[in-house]
Amino acid sequence: MTRARYETGEGVMTVTLDGPERKNPLTFELYAELRDRFAALRGDGAVKAVVLTGAGADFCSGGDVRDIIGPLTTRNTAELLEFTQMTGDLVKAMRACPQPIVAAVDGVCAGAGAILAMASDVRFGTERSRVAFLFVRVGLAGSDMGACAMLPRIVGLGRAGELLYTGRAMPGAQAYEWGFYNELCAPDELLPRAREFASAIARGPTRAHAMTKRMLHDEWALPLDEAIDAEARAQATLMQGNDFRRAYEAFVAKRAPQFEGD
Repeated sequence: MTRARYETGEGVMTVTLDGPERKNPLTFELYAELRDRFAALRGDGAVKAVVLTGAGADFCSGGDVRDIIGPLTTRNTAELLEFTQMTGDLVKAMRACPQPIVAAVDGVCAGAGAILAMASDVRFGTERSRVAFLFVRVGLAGSDMGACAMLPRIVGLGRAGELLYTGRAMPGAQAYEWGFYNELCAPDELLPRAREFASAIARGPTRAHAMTKRMLHDEWALPLDEAIDAEARAQATLMQGNDFRRAYEAFVAKRAPQFEGD
C-alpha cells in the first residue's frame, strides 16, 4: 500500500508518494490523508513551499485498481458521489493552500496522478516520463477532479481535448513542448532541481507568493476589468507589509533583501 512521507527542511516540505513496487498508486486512505495534509498547510507558517514527488522511478499511477476501482463498481450513487467529491476536495486543498507546489514527475504519471501534477503550481519532468489522463480507458469522462477546467489553461483547449478523449500517454518532451512541464531534467537531477526551485521560493516574500497563487486561481473566473481591480487591492495590501519596506531599504543599501513573510 502506498504511503506518503513528509520531510521538512529550510521551509520546504517534500511529499513523497511511497509505494514504488506498484508505481505509487493512490488508495482511499491516501486521498483523504493528502487532502487533510494540504488543507492543514493553510495554517502552517513554517512551510513556505512544497515539493510533490513519487518514490523510485515513477510519480503516481493513479487510483489503485484493486483498492479503489474494483470496490467502486459495487457502491451506490451516494457512496460514489462521496468518493468523487473527496478526490475533488484534494485538488481544492492543493489550490487553496498558500504555498506554491512544485511537482517532480518521473516515469508513470497517470490518471489521478496526472491530476496531482496538473494541480501543482510548477512542474518539472523527465524525458522518460509519461503523462496520461486515463479516465476514458475505464469508461469515464475526462471531467475528473477539475481536469476539464485546469488542463486547457495549461496546454490549450484542443490539446487538452485530445488527451482527455484518447487517454493516450504524453511523452516528456511533448509535455514540455506543450507547456505542461516548466523544465525537463535528467532523472537523477529531477528532485534536487525541484527542491532547489522550491527553496528559492521559500527564501522569497512568502506572503506575496501566497497572494500570487490566490490571484492566479481567483482570476480564472473574473472579467479583465474586475481582475485589474482585484490586483490593485492585492498590491495595495502587500505594500503595507514589512517585506515591501525591507526590499526598498535593501535596494537603497545595495544589498539583497531578507524577506520574512510579513
